[in-house]
Amino acid sequence: MDSANQTTPPRTLIVMGVSGCGKSSVAQQLAASLGWALHEGDAYHSEASIAKMRAGVPLTDEDRADWLARLARLLAEAATAGPAQGVVLTCSALKRKYRDQLRAGSGQGAVGFVFLDLDYDTALQRVQERAGHFFSPELVANQFATLERPDGESCVLGVDATLPLAAIVGRVNAWLAVPPRAAAASLSSSQP
Repeated sequence: MDSANQTTPPRTLIVMGVSGCGKSSVAQQLAASLGWALHEGDAYHSEASIAKMRAGVPLTDEDRADWLARLARLLAEAATAGPAQGVVLTCSALKRKYRDQLRAGSGQGAVGFVFLDLDYDTALQRVQERAGHFFSPELVANQFATLERPDGESCVLGVDATLPLAAIVGRVNAWLAVPPRAAAASLSSSQP
């Protein structure tokens, strides 16, 4: 996708990053501020994948395949429903091929990613403190090993995940308001 050729801001935002980066909190606030539909990517995992993660067993590409296909269908259905309302989706989207799969069904320029950038120690601490979530803290290291940073990809905004929630949401809202040609120059150079 060449963001320089976009004529409108993305109508789908995928809030991505490793576990513990704050995807759910940021996505909830973004959806509320934009008036867009919110979808929690974790809700689309199979029971078998949830059981593996609960047990501290990392998911493989094969485990993630059906999950990503479900999310891509969700985004494609939202895109065909018309431009009335945007979508905010949480998804770790750790690999480039995962992000490309999510982009594919929504049309050129329709999907933007908000990469919540976080260091390992902070991610581990946040996951350890999280109550009632199925994701085992033992998997944080695997998330970092799997992560292919989206640096240089078009239509990606990198944000420091340790910023206050309101500041993160403000940056995303400001990014969405930037004219597309100006955004193209800044997107690839966005630093957390």
